[in-house]
Amino acid sequence: MDRISSLRIEYEQEGLSRSEMATDPYSEFLIWYEEADAAGVHQVNAFVLSTADVEGRPSARAVLAKAVDEEGIIFYTNRLSRKGRELADNPHAAATFLWLDLHRQIRVEGEVTPVAETVADEYFSSRPPGARLGAAASPQSSVVPDRATLDQEFAELEMRYPDGDVPRPDHWGGYRISWGVAEFWQGRPNRFHDRIRYRKKDDAWIKERLAP
Repeated sequence: MDRISSLRIEYEQEGLSRSEMATDPYSEFLIWYEEADAAGVHQVNAFVLSTADVEGRPSARAVLAKAVDEEGIIFYTNRLSRKGRELADNPHAAATFLWLDLHRQIRVEGEVTPVAETVADEYFSSRPPGARLGAAASPQSSVVPDRATLDQEFAELEMRYPDGDVPRPDHWGGYRISWGVAEFWQGRPNRFHDRIRYRKKDDAWIKERLAP
């Protein structure tokens, strides 16, 4: 534990000017995303998805954003998984993008809605054959006897669909996290970081500076 408590990294990036940031979180997200991608951040679309059950008990896991638009951040998963069940009971979530190389973080909180079935079909058909088979074979988050059980299910589907063109399962689909609140965090020296938050007031976005 002493080694953990003694870890120190000094953040020396340029700060954030509220007046120079975009008028809405989607536009600012695109700027930061493109800069992270250009900087070679590994799996720049990875983020931590946080959900909660009806009693408010949270859970979190890393997932991949597969689209971002003016309405929100889209990801795909098994709807019968833990996150899927929690979103069915409590359709709100938080997404945290952490790009350590740039000393940057973006947090988005908002309502979650399923994407249209046609959109899910289009994305599922674009996935590699093995990924489609895996999605159909896995009862995600369920307890299974052993790995052999999973491998057998995959093998049986592979025999049934040798070209990998398995149909999208009814329980597999996409979700969109809306731009409810978005916070852009930039690491600064002395842990005196910059935090700019976007929140909606009426039909306009308000930009606010938060204390570090």
